[in-house]
Amino acid sequence: MPVTSQLLRGLPRTKVLASSLLPCQQHQSWLGPITHGPASKQPCHAWQSQHQSRSYQTASVLRSYILTPPQVNSILKANEYSFKVPEFDGKNVSSVMGFESNQLPANAPIEDRRSAATCLQTRGMLLGVFDGHAGCACAQALSERLFYYIAVSLLPHDTLCELEAAVEAGRALSPILQWHKHPNDYFSREAQTLYFNSLRTYWQELIDLTSPGEVPDTHEALLNAFKRLDSDISLEAQVGDPNAFLHYWVLRVAFSGATACVAHIDGQDLYIANAGDARAVLGVQEEDGSFSAHTLSNDHSAQNDDEMARIRGEHPPSERKTVIRQDRLLGLLMPFRAFGDVKFKWSIELQKRVLESGPDQLHENEHTKFIPPNYHTPPYLTAEPEITYHKLRPQDRFLVIGSDGLWETLHRQEVVRIVGEYLTGGGLEDWT
Repeated sequence: MPVTSQLLRGLPRTKVLASSLLPCQQHQSWLGPITHGPASKQPCHAWQSQHQSRSYQTASVLRSYILTPPQVNSILKANEYSFKVPEFDGKNVSSVMGFESNQLPANAPIEDRRSAATCLQTRGMLLGVFDGHAGCACAQALSERLFYYIAVSLLPHDTLCELEAAVEAGRALSPILQWHKHPNDYFSREAQTLYFNSLRTYWQELIDLTSPGEVPDTHEALLNAFKRLDSDISLEAQVGDPNAFLHYWVLRVAFSGATACVAHIDGQDLYIANAGDARAVLGVQEEDGSFSAHTLSNDHSAQNDDEMARIRGEHPPSERKTVIRQDRLLGLLMPFRAFGDVKFKWSIELQKRVLESGPDQLHENEHTKFIPPNYHTPPYLTAEPEITYHKLRPQDRFLVIGSDGLWETLHRQEVVRIVGEYLTGGGLEDWT
C-alpha cells in the first residue's frame, strides 16, 4: 500500500499522505485478525464464513495463519518511509513540512509504486502514486520517469539550452531532481540510457517550441509531461531495441498499465494531475478542531458520469452498448485513463506486427495474447490527466494521495479523520 502524507506549514505548510491499497487475495500470509483497520479484517472474515463448517483439522490450519500483533506491525511497517522537509533549503521556503508513505502488498510482486522528489532547478515538490495492473512494469517505469518529464516541462527555455549544451560538450549535468526513496525502491539500471535519450529528445523539442525568457505554465507542463511520457512508452515498444532484455522490457511496460495521481506543491500553489482512479484528498481543519475532507481529483471510472459521456462521445453510436460494459472499458479495464495498456490504444494491425517481432517470452504473457472484444475504433484509452488547482490556506493541514483500493475500503472522511487524529494526538510533534 503506497501511502504519502504531507503536512502543510504556516503558509500553510502541509503534510501529504499517499496511500495505495490493493484488494486482498486469498492466499496472503496476513489472513489472521489484523486490528489495523477494516481493510485487513475483510479477508479473515470472508475466509472464516466460507469454511466455518469444516472439520477441526481445518480450524487448526486457520489458527496457524493467525499472526501476533508484533508480526502484524512488522508487515505493516516493512515499506514505511518518512521524510522531514527543511523549512528553508537555502533558496526557498517550503510549504511542505514532510511526508509519510507506505505500501501494503496484496499480491506478489506488488504492482503499485510511489515516488517523491524535490525539484532542484525550479521550485516545488512532487509526490505520486502509480497503481499498476497486468504487471508492475508500467508502474515501475512511471515511478522512475514521470517526475523527470514534469521537471523538464517546468524548466525555462534558457535552462533547457544549458542542459543541451552540457550534453553536447560531454559535461556533467546539474541534477534537476532530489529523490526521496525508500531503501526497497529501485531504478531499472539497464533502461537508464534509453530513458535518458527519450527525455533528451523531449527537451530538445521544448527548446524549439519555447522562446528565451518564457516561463512555463504549471498546468500545461503537467499536461504535456503525462502525454509525452505515454507517447514515448508507446514509441519505444514499437521501435524495439537491439538488446534483447531491453526489447522485452519496453514491451512489458507498454502492454501492462498504470494509473497515476501526482501532486506538485510550490508555496501556496497545489496542483493535482490525475489519470485513472487514484484520488487526492485534502484534510481541512475546521474552527472547532475537527477535520473535513476536500476531494481534489475525479475518479476516471464508471462512477464518473462525465467520463462515461466522454468515452461514448469519442466513438460511433454503433459502439454505445459495447464501449463500456459491466462498468469496464470494453468490458475489461476499470480505469478509463491510464499509461501503457497499448492493447486499448494501438490498431489491431500494429499490435500483431509488434507481437510477431517480439521476443518469445512476450508470447507467454497472457495479457498480450488477446485483442479486446468489440475493438473497432481505437484508441479507447488515454493518459491525458485531469488537472486541478488549489491555493493552500492555513486550515489546509495535509493531503492524502491513494489508489482506488484505499478509497474503496475507507470513506474519504474516515481517512481524513484517522490522519487528523494521528497528527493532533501525538504524531504532530515529530514534524514541528
